[in-house]
Amino acid sequence: MPTISMFFGVIIRMFYRDNHQHNLPHIHAEYQGEVAVFAIEDGRILDGSLPTPKQKLVEA
Repeated sequence: MPTISMFFGVIIRMFYRDNHQHNLPHIHAEYQGEVAVFAIEDGRILDGSLPTPKQKLVEA
């Protein structure tokens, strides 16, 4: 899974063919072992969670 961005300890990754589970274009955000999946279209969380300050950074 390629890393497309890293900032403030958050790693943003995207799978090329990962459409079986979420069925939407999305990114995976990881911070200290926690992972959240965000829809690209509207930024909503599809799965998982991040600490609130890091979640707000990813959503921005």
